Amino acid sequence: MPASDEAAEEAGKAGGVPAPEVCDVGQARDRLPRAYVLWLVGILVSLVGNAVFYFALGWAASEYGGSIAGLTLSAITLPRVLLLLVGGAVSDRVSARRVLITGDAAMLVFSLVLAAVAHSLGAPPLLLIATGVAVGVVDAFYLPASGSMPRRLVAKAQLPRALSLRQVGGQVINMGGGPLAGVLVGLAGFAGAAVVNAVTFAFTLVVLTVIRPQHAVPPAPRTAGLLKEALSGVRVAFSHPVLCPGLWLTGAAAGFLLPVLSLLVPLLAREEGWSAGAAGLVLAAQGVGMVAVTLVVVKRGPLGRPGLLAASALVMAGVGVLALGLSPGAAGAVAAGLIIGVGNGTFSSHIAPLVLASSPDTHLSRIQAVLVLVQSLALLLMNNVLGALVDLKGATVIVVACAVLLVGTGLAGLASGPLRNDRTGLERR
Repeated sequence: MPASDEAAEEAGKAGGVPAPEVCDVGQARDRLPRAYVLWLVGILVSLVGNAVFYFALGWAASEYGGSIAGLTLSAITLPRVLLLLVGGAVSDRVSARRVLITGDAAMLVFSLVLAAVAHSLGAPPLLLIATGVAVGVVDAFYLPASGSMPRRLVAKAQLPRALSLRQVGGQVINMGGGPLAGVLVGLAGFAGAAVVNAVTFAFTLVVLTVIRPQHAVPPAPRTAGLLKEALSGVRVAFSHPVLCPGLWLTGAAAGFLLPVLSLLVPLLAREEGWSAGAAGLVLAAQGVGMVAVTLVVVKRGPLGRPGLLAASALVMAGVGVLALGLSPGAAGAVAAGLIIGVGNGTFSSHIAPLVLASSPDTHLSRIQAVLVLVQSLALLLMNNVLGALVDLKGATVIVVACAVLLVGTGLAGLASGPLRNDRTGLERR
């Protein structure tokens, strides 16, 4: 029990105040701060706008064929990857909140201009590619700043619940965003999607101007040039006894677990002769398992030592992937999807707060930039590598190989003493 709680209990005994009052105080302290909840609402509204806009961008680009569609999506990814580390350094220098306000204001203006241009000219390829570049550049600065905000708005002990709540909201939007985007794009086209995006950015901008960080994090000292400060985030991340293995686990999950869901499940379904509906049920089961675990963490906080659980969950997800690859039929594959979801949900809800809470105050946004970069590079590389290997060896072999690599990486994580024994988020238990 914290010293302040002990003092409150002693005062209660001396004055005859019933002990339950102390419990009520503790419960009030455990509630997520209003500033975080308000910020989260703004972020989720922004995600709705992104879901609509990204669908509209891809839909408009698909009219010109696969090459233009691929180039448009690459126009988002490439500048984002190239500038992420710089974006993290800028956020640590000038404050994450200022970077977010600037990014939202820029995208608000850009979306309105884009809507006007698209209404007049339609959506020619050059406009779509330029839009992708603009989105990618803003994302490179926005994502590290946004990733560091929970640490600035809630106490470290509340990070697992706070980030799990954010994850649940994101999952719900991902499930409903596609159908909503299809309806809106069908009604209003690319220009209408840009207007919707502008409205969501305006709402988020208002939210950011209202909230204030609850936990002061001083700006990083300007001891070197911006590029050196950006690279110092990589050095700090991979020399830290907890962050380094945590990032390796995250990279493995991005490279060998996420492609199973987005890439290999459809390929495996076609190879085994399952219907599209069966493949969809596998993904739905994964989503159910993931959301169920995440809701438990939202309710009661971390389920145990975060590093231990994250590594163990990666092993569990690997076992689920192995069951998926060896499943004799669609029913078994759905059950395997549920196991994968529980493992994925447990991993995500413990590794994210662990990385954020373990980051030095001077490098909050830079560590988030490294985290996003690790995920982006792993996913970008392995989607292409695994797709090519399926053509050579078949989907079943590649799914089993991913399972073996996930289990091996999880066991390696369990062998890391600093990661396995870290008790971040358990201080008040």
